[in-house]
Amino acid sequence: MKYPDIIKNAIAAAKPSKTHGEAARHARRAYRRQFSFSQTVFWVAIIFLFMPLVVLIFYSFNSSTSMNWTGFSLRWYSQLLRSRELWWAFRNSIIIAISSAAAATVIGTIGAIGINWYRFKLRAYVQTISFLPMILPEIIIGVSLSIFFAGIGLPLGLFTIFVAHTTFNLPFVFLMVMARLDEFDFSIIEAAGDLGANEKQTLMRVTLPICMPGIISGFLTAITLSLEDFVITFFVAGPGSSTLPIFIYSAITRRGGITPVVSALSVVMILGTVGLTIVLRNFLKYIAAK
Repeated sequence: MKYPDIIKNAIAAAKPSKTHGEAARHARRAYRRQFSFSQTVFWVAIIFLFMPLVVLIFYSFNSSTSMNWTGFSLRWYSQLLRSRELWWAFRNSIIIAISSAAAATVIGTIGAIGINWYRFKLRAYVQTISFLPMILPEIIIGVSLSIFFAGIGLPLGLFTIFVAHTTFNLPFVFLMVMARLDEFDFSIIEAAGDLGANEKQTLMRVTLPICMPGIISGFLTAITLSLEDFVITFFVAGPGSSTLPIFIYSAITRRGGITPVVSALSVVMILGTVGLTIVLRNFLKYIAAK
C-alpha cells in the first residue's frame, strides 16, 4: 500500500462513523427524555403523596403537642404502648380483618369456581349481583346493613362488623379468582378426568393449586380493606366493638385534631406494613421458585 493511501485510511478511521453518530444521537435523546414533562409530573405526584407521611413521622418525635418543634422525644411512643383502649381496638381490627377475609376468600373462591364450571340460567345475574358491593358507595352499604340488622333484631357488635366486612370484601376476592380462572387451561381438567380423578379430587389437587396466587391475592386484599375501613364499620359497630379506624376518629374528634399518639401509631403502622410487604414479597418469590 502506498504512503498516501495509508494516510487516507488513518484519517477515515479517526473520523466518527455513521453508526457511532447514530448511537450518540440516541444517547443524547434518551438523556433529554429524562427531563420530560411526564417525568416531572411523576416526581411531583410522588412528593405530593409522600410528603404528608414525612411530616407525620417527623412530628411523632416532637416533645410538644403543638406544631412547633420543641425537641426530640419518645414520650408519645411510650404512651402508645400504655394505651389499653387503643390496643383493644387494634385487637378487634385484627380479629375482624382475618376472620372476614378468610370467610370472603372461601365464599368468593367457591363462587368463582362454580360460575366457571357450571352453566345455569341465573349465572349472568349472580355474576352481576356479586359486584354490587364494589360499585355502591360505602355509605349506602353501611346504612342498608344497619337497617337490615335493626330489622332482624340483631344487636350491633363484632359479629355485625364481621358480616359487613365479609360482604364488601367478597367481590374483590371473587374478581381476583375469576381473573385467574380466565387464564385457566381447562384441558388440564379433562386430563385429570381421563386419569380417573373425580370432581372433588380435581378441585383439591388441580384447580385450587393453580388458582392459589389469585386466592392469596384476594385474601391479602380483603385484610387490607378490612383494616382501613371506617365508613361501613361506623354504621354497624356497637358499644365495646370499636375498631382501630373508629378509635383514631374518636381520638381526633375528642382533641380537635391529630394527636401525637395517633401520629406515633401511624408511624408504627407504616413500618409494620412495609415490613409485612417485604416478607410477603420474599415469600411469594420463594413459592414461585419452587
